[in-house]
Amino acid sequence: MAWRYALALGLIAVPLLFAVLGPLFAGAPESRAVSFTTGRGHWLGTDFAGRDVWRQVLLGGRSVVVVAVAATVLAYLVAIPLGLAAALTGRSWLAELLIRPLDVLLAVPSLLFVLLVAALFRPGPGELVPVVALVTVPDAARVVVSAATEIASRPVVEALRMQGESWWRIAVGHVARSMRRTLAADLGTRLAGALYLVATAAFLGVGVAPDAADWAVMVDRNRVGLFLQPWAVVVPAALIVALSMGTNLLFDAALQGPRERTGEHR
Repeated sequence: MAWRYALALGLIAVPLLFAVLGPLFAGAPESRAVSFTTGRGHWLGTDFAGRDVWRQVLLGGRSVVVVAVAATVLAYLVAIPLGLAAALTGRSWLAELLIRPLDVLLAVPSLLFVLLVAALFRPGPGELVPVVALVTVPDAARVVVSAATEIASRPVVEALRMQGESWWRIAVGHVARSMRRTLAADLGTRLAGALYLVATAAFLGVGVAPDAADWAVMVDRNRVGLFLQPWAVVVPAALIVALSMGTNLLFDAALQGPRERTGEHR
C-alpha cells in the first residue's frame, strides 16, 4: 500500500510544484534565440518561437491545473445538491425535471460543446472554468443520484423520516456522508477528465492565446519540430500525463486502503 501512495504523490507533486511555484522562478523573459535549438544557455533548448523551453514549462502549468481543478470543484458544487435533491425528493416528476435536462448535455460530446461555446463567445481561462464544469456536471450528478438512491432505500433512512428528521439532516448528515467513498472514486475520474478536456481545448487554441505559456499549447505548437527539439513537446506532455495518472492512482490507493484493512480484520 505504501508504494501506491508514494508513486501517486510523486506523480502529482512534480507537476503541481511546477504549476504553483514555477512562475515564481521563471524570471524575466530573455531575448529570443533561434527556433528549435539546444544549448547556448537554454538547457532544454528553445521552442518554435525561440523562447526558452524551461521558462515556458515553469509558466505553463498554472492555466491547465487551475482551470481543471476549479472546474471540477464547481461541477461537484452543482452536481451533489442536484443529485441529492433528485434522489430524495420522493416525487418522480420533480426528479425527472431535475435530471432530464442533463441528458441533453450528455448527448453532446464534451469537446464539441467546448468548441461550440468558443466559437460563440471566445472564452479565456476564466470563462473556460464554468464551461468545463457544465459538461462535467451531468455525469457527476448521475453518479450522485445512483449512490444516493441506493442509500435512501435503506431502512435507516426510512427510520429517520419516521422520526421527523429534516430533509437537510437526512440528505447531508446521512446520505452524503455514506457515499463519500463513491464520490472520492468518481472525483479522481472527473479531475482526470477535466485535465484532459482543458489540455485538449488549449491544444486546439480554445481559452488561451496561440503563443501562450501553456503546457498544452507547447505540445501543439512545437510538435512540428519534435525530432529537432523533443524537449519542448515531451516535458509538458509528460507533466500533464503525470498529473492525470497520479490523481487516479492516489484515489485508487486511498479507496483500496479501507478495503484491505477490512479484509485483515476478517
